[in-house]
Amino acid sequence: MNDVTQTERFIQHAAEYFDQLVPIATDDELFAAGYLRGHVDLVVGTLQLTEQPFSVATLIEQVEQSLLSAIEKGELTALDEQQVRAVWQQLQQADKTFSA
Repeated sequence: MNDVTQTERFIQHAAEYFDQLVPIATDDELFAAGYLRGHVDLVVGTLQLTEQPFSVATLIEQVEQSLLSAIEKGELTALDEQQVRAVWQQLQQADKTFSA
């Protein structure tokens, strides 16, 4: 599978992952998932605007940078940060399982 296909699958899987949390997640998990989805969508949109191919690794790196920047600006409490990072790790782990 080429990088473009893998990246498209990761983006699609992320959207499905966030959607499937809606009926089952706690309010805190929904906040974390929604917050993270905003960062993922922002990064995907920004990368698409450059009109250059990008990989899952680039996408993950950019989301990490976006989250770090937001955390440094004080956008999240320590508890919110933990929850966002937990959802982010779950998404990445779920994608590895999904992609395998």
